[in-house]
Amino acid sequence: MNSEIPRAPSSRGEWFATTHWSVVLAAKEGDSATAFEALENLCRTYWPPLYAFIRREGYDEAEAKDLTQEFFLRLIDREFLQRLRHQQGKFRSFLLTFLKNFLLEQRGKSRTQKRGGGRVVVSLDQLAEEGSYLNEPVNHFSPDQVFERRWAQTIIQVALNRLRGEYVSAGKADLFDLLKDFQPRESGAPSYAEIGARFGMTEAAVKSAAQRMRARHRELLRQEIANTVTRPDEIEEEIRHLREVLSAGPN
Repeated sequence: MNSEIPRAPSSRGEWFATTHWSVVLAAKEGDSATAFEALENLCRTYWPPLYAFIRREGYDEAEAKDLTQEFFLRLIDREFLQRLRHQQGKFRSFLLTFLKNFLLEQRGKSRTQKRGGGRVVVSLDQLAEEGSYLNEPVNHFSPDQVFERRWAQTIIQVALNRLRGEYVSAGKADLFDLLKDFQPRESGAPSYAEIGARFGMTEAAVKSAAQRMRARHRELLRQEIANTVTRPDEIEEEIRHLREVLSAGPN
């Protein structure tokens, strides 16, 4: 069984061809349907950390969903985009600052007010953030910590989803599902030889496949991080921040 996973070239210079800032700027400058589709995809990526922040601020599930939806409607509003100037720095920091200002404004309105005017940016049927929110002891973390942790988890998951897509396209979804959480020293885990026998691979080939999978996930994670910053030298800084966020305890 050939364990190579085909993929498009991804040099670091190409990573900055489309960043989250460039998506926002494209939507600001023109009427491109593609730009707004990209904005909607961006909204899906940032829904989990923003929703978690709003919940941690004391809003219930229904309020938080409405507010997150309204926040994204505000973000992609053409009049708001036209007011943006000097887009630079970390995209997550911009979003968090914008969200805090948005919530201050919303607190002056009735909590029972229906927001969004029926418009939908992200289908709520496709999101399961309440379950994700409740599965973590978020009450032990500040709202900012909750946002940062969910951001880190989401970036990692987006990279993992992309990786799985590559394996699915190569007809190797079963191999991916087995290797993605593989811990050879874990009690009860199959051995490299056992995995090899299942997929018609040698033990050495399985070890190599596992190493390539981990390396590719790190590469995709760096690409996702590159989408959120404006300079290549910020990537490693953000990777370190991501690790610190996930390993840190509550204040």
